Amino acid sequence: MSAAIKELTDVDDLRELADLFAMVWGRPGEAPINPDVLKALAHSDNYVSGAYVDGKLVGGLVGWFGGVPPRELHLHSHILGVIPGYEAHGLGFELKQHQRRWCLQRNVMVIEWTTDPLVRRNVYFNLTKLGAQATAYLTNIYGVMSDGINAGEESDRLLITWRLESPSAGAEPKLDELTRDGAVTALSVGPAGEPVVAEAPNARVLLCQVPDDIVALRRHDPSVARLWRTAVRKVMGGALDAGYEMSGATRSGWYVLESRAN
Repeated sequence: MSAAIKELTDVDDLRELADLFAMVWGRPGEAPINPDVLKALAHSDNYVSGAYVDGKLVGGLVGWFGGVPPRELHLHSHILGVIPGYEAHGLGFELKQHQRRWCLQRNVMVIEWTTDPLVRRNVYFNLTKLGAQATAYLTNIYGVMSDGINAGEESDRLLITWRLESPSAGAEPKLDELTRDGAVTALSVGPAGEPVVAEAPNARVLLCQVPDDIVALRRHDPSVARLWRTAVRKVMGGALDAGYEMSGATRSGWYVLESRAN
């Protein structure tokens, strides 16, 4: 499925985009970013785009410029949403590629955004499909969430950095080879779906697994979902803070963290 992607500046288009985001985030009538702000962003030369299939708005992506010296100029990509039924058609990838071209035309070489480390399809998309990097662990950065997907959850996030001169895709890690070479499993899914944390002192490579569907787990077993937030914060957050970097992710929910000290 091919989408027509364009920048949005018209007020009616921006209202439609705000309504789309409200639907995707499960908060009808309460958009996570309102049309007035979208208009201000578009008017001040920031990135606001929509994806259309057969003339219907089915997705959108919004970002704005950031970076105060000594940080480098970058685009902060704040929100990407695709309506149900269109997620599996590559529209997220098409939107990110449109955003990449838009930045390159303006000599902006870095895009940053945040993603929940427990939503494995997003981490795989960011690291493997796009070739971006997870450069920091941000603890409860937005406070406790209130939308229909994350309600009641603390907002731990990975900071994703996409250097646009890098290859457009990464290679999916080969877990069997990594294990043979000494990688240690530091976090895995237990028999009842619970997190299993293992000590891994001095390991050069850590393997961390996350559940299949954290959104469904939050609905059906919120106590276990909360255990996962705590475990990921301890293991992944602790590793990134200690100098590891997340070098890859598999479609099946395994993340690879490598020590930069060895």
